[in-house]
Amino acid sequence: MNDLTRQEHLADPDDIGNNNSGNPTFDSVLQARLSRRNVLRGGVASAMGAMFGSLGLSACGGTTAVATQQAGNVKSETLLGFTAVAKSLADSVVIPTGYTATVLYALGDPLTGATPAYRNDGTDTSFENRAGDHADGMEYFGLSAAGVRDDNSSDRALLAMNHEAITQQFLHANGATANPRPIGEADKEIAAHGVSIVEVKKANGAFATVQSSAFNRRITPLTPIEISGVARGNALMKTIHSPAGTATRGTINNCGTGRTPWGTLLTGEENWAGYFARGAADDLARANDKSVTSLKRYGRNQGAAGRHGWETAANTEPYLRFNISKLGASLDGTDDYRNELNGFGYIVEIDPYDKTALIKKRTAMGRFAHESAAFGLLGAGKPVALYMGDDSQGEYIYKYVSTANWDAADASAANRIAVGDKYLDSGKLYVAKFNADGSGEWIELNIANAAIAAYPTYIFADQADVVVNARIAADAVGATKMDRPEWCGVHPVTGEIYYTLTNNLNRRLEPVAGQYGLDAANPRAYTDPRTATLSNPSTSNSGNVNGHIIRVAETAGNHAATTFRWDIYLFGAQSDADPARVNLSSLTGDQDFSSPDGLVFSSATGLCWIQTDDAYYGDTTNCMMLAAIPGAIGDGSTKTISYTKLDNSVVNVSTPVGKAATASTLKRFLVGPVDCEITGLAETPDGKTMFVNIQHPGETISKANVTDPTKYLSHWPASAGYGAGGATGRPRSATIVITKNDGGRIGS
Repeated sequence: MNDLTRQEHLADPDDIGNNNSGNPTFDSVLQARLSRRNVLRGGVASAMGAMFGSLGLSACGGTTAVATQQAGNVKSETLLGFTAVAKSLADSVVIPTGYTATVLYALGDPLTGATPAYRNDGTDTSFENRAGDHADGMEYFGLSAAGVRDDNSSDRALLAMNHEAITQQFLHANGATANPRPIGEADKEIAAHGVSIVEVKKANGAFATVQSSAFNRRITPLTPIEISGVARGNALMKTIHSPAGTATRGTINNCGTGRTPWGTLLTGEENWAGYFARGAADDLARANDKSVTSLKRYGRNQGAAGRHGWETAANTEPYLRFNISKLGASLDGTDDYRNELNGFGYIVEIDPYDKTALIKKRTAMGRFAHESAAFGLLGAGKPVALYMGDDSQGEYIYKYVSTANWDAADASAANRIAVGDKYLDSGKLYVAKFNADGSGEWIELNIANAAIAAYPTYIFADQADVVVNARIAADAVGATKMDRPEWCGVHPVTGEIYYTLTNNLNRRLEPVAGQYGLDAANPRAYTDPRTATLSNPSTSNSGNVNGHIIRVAETAGNHAATTFRWDIYLFGAQSDADPARVNLSSLTGDQDFSSPDGLVFSSATGLCWIQTDDAYYGDTTNCMMLAAIPGAIGDGSTKTISYTKLDNSVVNVSTPVGKAATASTLKRFLVGPVDCEITGLAETPDGKTMFVNIQHPGETISKANVTDPTKYLSHWPASAGYGAGGATGRPRSATIVITKNDGGRIGS
């Protein structure tokens, strides 16, 4: 997500892509595997709801009815029983009748009693002790009344959430100053990134943050972090800050999250490369060595400026580290920051309960534009598997399988980071290759693989080099290119893995350089006409504009398997789009969507929640969240799309597609305020409270307009009565709390 304007967001690295390898495009996607979840925190009723949803059973008028225990009485619950929310362009949060949404935690909110209330006028400072900007992925970590970990607590918890990026202009009274950046502005912007840990507690039936909590803290781009796993101490990690290559500072552009079975947060570093600058002659300074190949593959060409120009603030720490040019005379990089970029792009593990625990970057899980990390179903004596996506056009889907086998006793271990060392520092990293017949294979990224060891484009030195340059290793083994794989989730009963593929404007029937052709897993290329808006002035967009969701089934339900099946679960589309080429999932006006991004399965109800990040449907509706009862791989049919090329020849693209959506399997639940993204979701174990993030409402703003509130696209949440600013206040990213008025579970 970009930080200045929505139009600039359209040119973000995740929209452009840096994969120029000759690999086949994403020619097959995924299918589902059958397994069982070993623990469903919602209890028997939750397990029944998840099971019915996975099997596509229906009752009570076609929706899924389950018996659930509420206030001592057995009460009928109908999943997706709510009335679908209509599309909306209003500057407000719209939810179904019978539900209530309130703002809980917003940009700038204090995390200590000594931090002043947020003025919301661009003069605030001390963001090390405030909520950061652009709230994104989020996890719920239960607390007992005594203040210790309690995974069953639905009344008190820690919310751990990412702060992906910033809407730069709103952080300063008169907008951001051009380069060279003032130190004070740079300091504020740097601190507004990272992660929040904030205690929340229910009082009088409603959740509120606990400002005085000893658990509250911020992790920023300057927080000390350890390099862990195979790349620790490797030559690629050495900098003037850490000559031993064992440490770095901070985490940045954090997007999706994951929650480990042992009670820690996993946060993914996504579009981190753009924060770092390279000099105009840096290729020559590096003697055009292989580091240049790596830098370009990760989107840093020489002459690139840092996204916010922090490298220009001062020729001192900590601003120097944002210039990754080769400036020193050493052979190993210990006298400059030429290797600094290699310290970013990982899954980072944080213990939310323990401020003294080391924070670690888990390098064995690969370096790329990480979104979320989803655990496969656990089995005693079996390896632990995590699924990940690389959010950029033409990038790949990955899986990590631990060397250690799962021991259920580790779920309650006191030293949670040590458990992470056991499972996340040693294992096999795989990349997916998809076949047109609906099958696929996981290819291990290992230096012993001849295709990697002998890859002429980049000479790998060792296994650390392979994980640090996972994108290049994936190129070498011929992995299949995909349309921005973002979040992924694992069905809590069946074990099927669902990946959102947000969109790809470079997908074409007849691609030219830098574009991608059609294939079974990415079978659509079309022109989508639209009305120009301030956030997207285009009158049409072409390619795979609306994105889709893929699902995978591991062979024999084994998360360590090296083969799988796949199909396309849902295609994003406008309801009135061509049903033969675009609206292949038969979406109606109550469920049509575009650009799926966030995807989370409820452990209480088994519902699949889908969130959108859409610049292409914004002329019709703001971004949204839908609730789904997914079926299973193979529940649909094969569809063939016919295209006519410029020479009038016909091309047919066939793909396995899931069962068409119906009113009883997919409904729109929420629409957000203007110019926002809906992202991040967490829930209480009883399923009765849901936390959702509203990211960057009204982010389309120029410096010239920042002092004129009439030019803002959004005034939310101040316009809804939260915080300073009133009806004309500056918009803020914020976390909302959703409850059902009758005390039932969310989604019924």
